[in-house]
Amino acid sequence: MRIVVFADTHGSFSAANAIFEHNPVCDHFIFLGDGMEEINHIKTIYPEKKIYCVSGNCDSCDEPVSRTIEVFNTRIFMTHGHYFNVRDSFDMLISRANEENASVILFGHTHCRLYKYERGFHIINPGSAAQPKDQEPPGYAIIDITPCGLNFMHVDI
Repeated sequence: MRIVVFADTHGSFSAANAIFEHNPVCDHFIFLGDGMEEINHIKTIYPEKKIYCVSGNCDSCDEPVSRTIEVFNTRIFMTHGHYFNVRDSFDMLISRANEENASVILFGHTHCRLYKYERGFHIINPGSAAQPKDQEPPGYAIIDITPCGLNFMHVDI
């Protein structure tokens, strides 16, 4: 089972739409904030897709700033990251994910790709789909949930 994770589109509808066009058979998408306007438009184009969202520091919407979901028997804590001090450490993220009994932590905000396994948690930042700050191209992440475990990869747009 596959989940596509992306963040920080910052007004680039074309970046958000490209992610959906490149993943036509995927039904589950996670958006980690800063671009809810284009995501609301995406939802009208792809009403059959399940899109989980949190709001970012540049969004004005009713989405929560963090939430925990269960997809394919995997608990995922997701947030944009601006309330969790993600630029300095992962301590707040890990503490909250532990409280939520999650095994995967997803966040955005820094515009830098990251995968790390720390203290029993898979920690992923998909980078920015439109404005990367890490010398990588715009991109997103994929989580594949298999009977053998979880696989993660970053994908260029």
